[in-house]
Amino acid sequence: MNQDLEQFGLSEEELFSRVDHSDLDAEKITAPRYSYWHSVFRVFFKKKINIVILALLAVILAFTYIYPLFVDYDKFGNLLNATAKHLSPSAAMKQFGANIHWILGAGAAGQSTFDAIWFGSRISISLALVCGLINITVGVIVGAIWGFSKKVDRIMMEVYNVVANVPYILIVSVMVMILTASFWTMVFALTITGWLTIAYFIRTQVIIIRDREYNLASKCLGTSTTKIAMKNILPFMTSIVVTVAATEIPNYISMEVFLAYIGMGLSDMSLGRLIYEAESAMVTPGWGFEFWSPVVISAIITIVLYVVGQNLGDASDPRTHM
Repeated sequence: MNQDLEQFGLSEEELFSRVDHSDLDAEKITAPRYSYWHSVFRVFFKKKINIVILALLAVILAFTYIYPLFVDYDKFGNLLNATAKHLSPSAAMKQFGANIHWILGAGAAGQSTFDAIWFGSRISISLALVCGLINITVGVIVGAIWGFSKKVDRIMMEVYNVVANVPYILIVSVMVMILTASFWTMVFALTITGWLTIAYFIRTQVIIIRDREYNLASKCLGTSTTKIAMKNILPFMTSIVVTVAATEIPNYISMEVFLAYIGMGLSDMSLGRLIYEAESAMVTPGWGFEFWSPVVISAIITIVLYVVGQNLGDASDPRTHM
């Protein structure tokens, strides 16, 4: 031993020192701090395509809600001008000047198709957001309680078995026919039973995790079913809820467009109404821009909303944060 100490040129005190033991320090785990939402956005923005899609969504929302505030749009402003009707983009810019208002041509009343699309998009997107907020909020809360409470499950399953067998489009169509086809009538028609399918899906997800040990322990300690559902289950279902929203919100835009296309949609100028009114232009040579412009814009809006929602839902899954 002394030879080893002489070899390294160190004393015994320098080689060996007493370390005090602390039970408190022994329980500490050294690990980087974890922030859920910081990890969500880190994973989301890690993919460059998400930045592009998000920028496109920002442009769409800017044209939908900000652009109309600075435009004096009058659908019948050129109604008496016969030369201003059914113009292609090149013909419209030749007559009215090269500006953004006429890049998609002019419609049947001489109105700017570009301006009409964004005024219509404001109604369609607002309808989808309101319906989505109502259906997802009610569906998630009811679904959480439905899946955790066996008493509620017995009642709600009977309700679901009856309502789910009635086609959703039939319920919406009947409600629109009975009531005036206004914005809030459409909201009511799309939400009166729209939340039920979401609630059933959430119920299925809740059942998977309701019997885990920490939930059983909370129940044994006297925690109410509602509190367990809101505190122990819903926070772990963020990615599922975001994915549901990504599917539902574009679906309401598609539903509104479809109902308007068959003559049962909003009386206001929405994307569906624009497509419905321009239906005859689809088969008329030279008038195609009137029909296909709102069709393409509505398709782009629904696709962008869906892709952003799906990718955000994937990033919300904690398993992707590793």
